[in-house]
Amino acid sequence: METDLTELLNIKYPIIQAPMFLVSNTAMVIEAMKSGIAGCIPALNYRTLAELKAAIQELKAAKVDGGSFGFNLIVNKSNIKYKEQLRVLCEEGCDFIITSLGSPEETINQAHKAGIKVFCDVTDLNFAKKVEGLGADAIIAVNNEAGGHRGNLSPENLIKLLKEHCSIPIISAGGVGRKADIDEMLSYGASGVSVGSPFIASEEANVTDEYKQACVDYGAKDIVMTQRISGTPCTVINTPYVQKIGTKESWLESILNKNKKLKKWVKMVRFSIGMKATEKAAKEATYKTVWVAGPSIEHTKAVLPVKDIISKLIH
Repeated sequence: METDLTELLNIKYPIIQAPMFLVSNTAMVIEAMKSGIAGCIPALNYRTLAELKAAIQELKAAKVDGGSFGFNLIVNKSNIKYKEQLRVLCEEGCDFIITSLGSPEETINQAHKAGIKVFCDVTDLNFAKKVEGLGADAIIAVNNEAGGHRGNLSPENLIKLLKEHCSIPIISAGGVGRKADIDEMLSYGASGVSVGSPFIASEEANVTDEYKQACVDYGAKDIVMTQRISGTPCTVINTPYVQKIGTKESWLESILNKNKKLKKWVKMVRFSIGMKATEKAAKEATYKTVWVAGPSIEHTKAVLPVKDIISKLIH
């Protein structure tokens, strides 16, 4: 399974354990590295820079040959911690950074000075060409089977489109829950895959047992798109509570979103409220549960250690 991605990150298998808000942690990434893949954590999973620094140091101490670790950065103005998080990552060091939701130019420039590779989330060819021009080391191609904030194109269409027009490696994100899915993505031209949802139901994930069990009990047909979390369409498990509150924005949000002056502020408020609700659902068992996941939970049949989930993906 040697590809451009395994060479870029010095890993045995072309798999990145995807960064998941509130789910990813150092224990999961350490087990990922031990199994020969890369692991990534959202920098926003840490409330303070001291906590972020401690996590980096823990991962550096636990790093093994054939494993790599990185962090995900939200690089737009909604993340007021972005510049300081980038500074800490560059000072402490990691193998790679994945950028989301904004221009990665500053991240690429600063990270490359520190010897850190930068992979950029994209959902279309236009943005892929932009990040390639800025010097990105690889593209994370977010397709319409991804969990959370997904793209609009199918894995096959997106990978083949980017492969035809871009010269840097493509890492497919979305729709991978078993080895056959990885083989399929590689056959389209991807150099590797980013896998998230199957790892929610891992023993190491620091979320409620109810969240993990939901990923076992529900399947691809139970994943729906909602605008009620962040104002941007996001995939969640269609629990009774989600069915009750609906998946469309409220009539008031709809009216305010049509006002150009107010639209930005409405989105910021909705994002803040939605993130707090998601955090509560991940950490507490209540009937008001909004669990983020992608259709690849279809192949999740039990809560397992990370190493066993990886073994199922590569064998």
